[in-house]
Amino acid sequence: MNIKPAYNKLPKNYYLNKDVVFLAKDLLGKILFTNFNNHLTSGMIVETEAYRSMNDKASHAYLNKKTKRNEMMYSEGGVIYVYICYGIHALLNIVTNQKNIADAILIRAIQPMDGVSIMKERTLKTSITDLASGPGKLSVSLGIDIYSNGEKLTDNKIWIQDSKNIKKSEIVSGKRIGVDYAGDDSNLKWRFYIKENQYISKK
Repeated sequence: MNIKPAYNKLPKNYYLNKDVVFLAKDLLGKILFTNFNNHLTSGMIVETEAYRSMNDKASHAYLNKKTKRNEMMYSEGGVIYVYICYGIHALLNIVTNQKNIADAILIRAIQPMDGVSIMKERTLKTSITDLASGPGKLSVSLGIDIYSNGEKLTDNKIWIQDSKNIKKSEIVSGKRIGVDYAGDDSNLKWRFYIKENQYISKK
């Protein structure tokens, strides 16, 4: 297939923004691409969650914890952090901020665009609304796995392109999912999604 040139690819300095909550909202409406083995897939980002470094009890880097699993979070912004959840699901996170400040944004859902037939083959699902409506399915659809951990968003395997701006009135915020262990921080409304979008995760 003819791979599209990466017009409007977000530059490195975009990911160095110090406000991870702002970026989690700003990424809504932008287009996430992957190109593995000349198979192009993409989708509009419709749901995200922000995780703010050492003071966020829901973050893997809470209290500046460093492990083999989370070491990529301490990279300079502009790379991806992939970890395995429940021993099964590879979850895609965008690392932001400066080196050694472990901010990250979980991409929870996309609205499929390019390569829908490839996504269906990868996920064995037939409904387009079910291909990437959750972080685990999203990674499978896009061909992302644990070996994608550390990929640079300025390269040509995984990248994000600028697109339409989503109005504030179209953005819904709510509590992050699956972080009840985080005490008061579980109530932070750092999950963002596009209002009434049929492609967001169902839980």
